[in-house]
Amino acid sequence: MQRTIIIGDIHGCFDELLELLDSVDLHPDDLLVSVGDLVDRGPAPGEVVRFFRERPNSVVVMGNHERKHVRGIFSYAQEITRLQLGDRYAETVEWMRTLPYYFENDHVRVVHAAMLPGMPLADQKEEILCGSTSGERELTALFPDSHWHDHYTDTKPVVFGHHVTGHEPMIRDRRIFGLDTGACHGWNLTALCVPGFTVHSVEAHADHWAIAKRQWQLPVLKTKPWRDFTWRELAEAIARFSSAPDAATRSWLEKLETWAADLQSSFPALIATAHRIADELTTDELRQHPAARFLFQARNGRLDQTGLARQCSTPHKTIDLATALGLVMRELPD
Repeated sequence: MQRTIIIGDIHGCFDELLELLDSVDLHPDDLLVSVGDLVDRGPAPGEVVRFFRERPNSVVVMGNHERKHVRGIFSYAQEITRLQLGDRYAETVEWMRTLPYYFENDHVRVVHAAMLPGMPLADQKEEILCGSTSGERELTALFPDSHWHDHYTDTKPVVFGHHVTGHEPMIRDRRIFGLDTGACHGWNLTALCVPGFTVHSVEAHADHWAIAKRQWQLPVLKTKPWRDFTWRELAEAIARFSSAPDAATRSWLEKLETWAADLQSSFPALIATAHRIADELTTDELRQHPAARFLFQARNGRLDQTGLARQCSTPHKTIDLATALGLVMRELPD
């Protein structure tokens, strides 16, 4: 008999996934269903995605983490995954766009986060099914003192993930199965095998999310658009991350702070150079110059440090002016 094997939130825990599938003795004709959240937080999102894409008889339900990538909503976990996937990222996101928001067969219903009781899956809001922020707000408004599954009365079992239930899955009346047992947090990865409705779990190898947050902090910081930050935004960001536990991250932030300070200290030299060039060129030559606006301000005695700081409000603008004036500025530290 073909089984339907439903896996809770994997979050990039590929080794644990393989161990769990060994535990359930996965056969080629078994239907493998993920409740979603294949990616983010764990060490190997690319391997998890590739496994489900390449294995026949596999279904992945759209999780809120896949939806974030599809919609370009980036927090730290998504920034890390983008770096982990590298050149495969854009193509992987395109695949994520094709994911269904639910799965149903004769034995079971599968959603990532929730469903409104008494309503067909096809009529449910995507935001509620996948557990987006707006979907969570709507559920809270509808059920302020309880959970959606407390009101689920259909006879067909429903399986979901999204909310970590603890080391063990949440099972009620053999109809309600919450399978997110916190694999990425060092707890368990859990599967439900249908139609027997047997539960299988394996222990996570580590608190992967805690490790990833430390390991990827510096690579993620280096991808931020530091050149386009205002001076105030840049200083605030440096201050926010300066207490990072990783010595390499703190060292790089110190270099970043020095780079920003050097750029700002170049304002007097930029003003002096602008005055010199303005005195040397004719009016027609000034009009053709890439820094014409600043040169005319200098010629008219209206270029001072306060005005320059207002116009060169970011490192990018400061470097562009320096380049136009023929000056070489230090680049962002590697």
